[in-house]
Amino acid sequence: MFTRRDFLQYTVNASIALGAAAGFSGNFSRALAQQKLTQDDLLKFDSKGQITLLHFTDVHAQLKPVFFRPPDTNIGVGDYAGIPPHLVGEEFLTHFGIEAGSPLAYAHTYLDYVNLAKTYGRLGGLDRTATLVKAIRAERGDDKVLFLDGGDTWQGSYTSLKTNGQDMVDCMKMLKPDAMVGHWEFTFGAERVMEIVESMGYPFLASNIYDNEWDEPVFESTAMYEKGGVKVAVIGQAMPYTPIANPRWMFPKWSFGIRPEALQANVDKAREEGAEVVVLLSHDGFDVDRKLASVVSGIDVIVTGHTHDAIPHAIEIGNTLLLSSGSHGKYLGRIDLEVKDGKVVGHSSNLIPVFSDVITPDPEMAAKIDEVRAPYEAECQRVIGRTEDLLYRRGNFNGTWDDLICQGIIEQRDTQIALSPGFRWGTTLLPGQDITIDDLYTETSMNYPSVYRLEFTGTQLKEIMEDVCDNLFNKDPFFQQGGDMVRVGGMSYTCAPNEEMGNRISDMRLTSTGELLEPDKNYVVGGWASVNENVEGPAIYDLMEKHISEKKVVKMPEQSTVAVKM
Repeated sequence: MFTRRDFLQYTVNASIALGAAAGFSGNFSRALAQQKLTQDDLLKFDSKGQITLLHFTDVHAQLKPVFFRPPDTNIGVGDYAGIPPHLVGEEFLTHFGIEAGSPLAYAHTYLDYVNLAKTYGRLGGLDRTATLVKAIRAERGDDKVLFLDGGDTWQGSYTSLKTNGQDMVDCMKMLKPDAMVGHWEFTFGAERVMEIVESMGYPFLASNIYDNEWDEPVFESTAMYEKGGVKVAVIGQAMPYTPIANPRWMFPKWSFGIRPEALQANVDKAREEGAEVVVLLSHDGFDVDRKLASVVSGIDVIVTGHTHDAIPHAIEIGNTLLLSSGSHGKYLGRIDLEVKDGKVVGHSSNLIPVFSDVITPDPEMAAKIDEVRAPYEAECQRVIGRTEDLLYRRGNFNGTWDDLICQGIIEQRDTQIALSPGFRWGTTLLPGQDITIDDLYTETSMNYPSVYRLEFTGTQLKEIMEDVCDNLFNKDPFFQQGGDMVRVGGMSYTCAPNEEMGNRISDMRLTSTGELLEPDKNYVVGGWASVNENVEGPAIYDLMEKHISEKKVVKMPEQSTVAVKM
């Protein structure tokens, strides 16, 4: 069988020959180096101390390898401007000393994305992650390894929607996490969450979720382990603003929040009970946890999720290490800790890109993935169209997948303006790829999918835009409530992230005419993923299946509907 690897090696050798004849060698030397990436290379690590933490987060139900283009815009404000994770492209490569065109450059940046994606292939796949986890456990010993799931695990695919997350639960059990936390898990509803938690066989932790009636914790806050002869406390932190970012009616009896005082109390209690190392397993997001590390004492390590940020190694915030391990199964985070006399005295860290073409799939996990997908595989692979352009979602302001969704809403619901939520989940399609049902549901799979059609005044639209913008660009991370900026269709605007609430959004115009939106004039608006109950309208995935099927070939080049004023 002539494999993709054979083809790449053949083309590399042919290119070298042609390049030598033409007098050009630099690009071909790089192409040759690309083929030397191996599974052993990915596992190379400066092992240290008695404890290994493995961190996996925000997979969003992606069982198979994916393309996922990193953001081209990730703006930090106030004290968080211009520092990790708010670096993209060349700035990211320069800061972390990564060579352009290298495997790490492809894994971490949008630069030359399509060409590098064709060279290095997809990342992720739970069977590849299983291979890495088993290899590290074998190298270090089970008694030294803690594997932690950072949440946003059960939601985000066709099969997770159809099975109420059971496909992910069954597969994750085989990875044997030591603990997990949550966010989108709660959109399956409180009853379903509790049903899964009681059956999954490892702790679901949340220091910051309380029962509204009794003001008591809903879940355990802390789990204690002995690893490498060291007592380790893992404290969980769910996404603090879940009832704002997602429908409160799905879990009406629970209250959330950052709750730094409760977290400090749980850290102190863990120390009193003999914990020599305290790890916060968090779904707060990077900037929230950067600030949290400065206001809560006694945390040695924070492994964070939610914002989908990926940095090559942990950074130090005072005495706390902070690592964010990306999303969609693209990475596996690793931190080794050396502990002496009850204190962390040394560490090593790395973010391992899960290059699916060079990692041998774990046969047990691969078989389980095939098993849980089998009833749905034919439907998942059904082709509904093809894209001529790169379809991606991630970025502070725009993504061509959401441009396509906005186009679909405008045409299918006959609206002037469309709004698409700034979700960070959703994979990428390269130009020329077919669009399958599987692909569509990685962008739209959710339990409140109705596409509304309403009228809003210009003033109301500005208020909506300002509110979402403040969630993203408030200078105090404790008031950042998650997500990227709402995507818009049929409208353009200017955004000034460094301004204050009420002054960030200006120059709102209808793209069809170029005219400014009038404060008191009504506009017909379509959107989806409203947090309100009993929203009327077709499901977004049904609407978009119809839209893409009618188009057959999707043409969605980059659009310039948002002007950013720094």
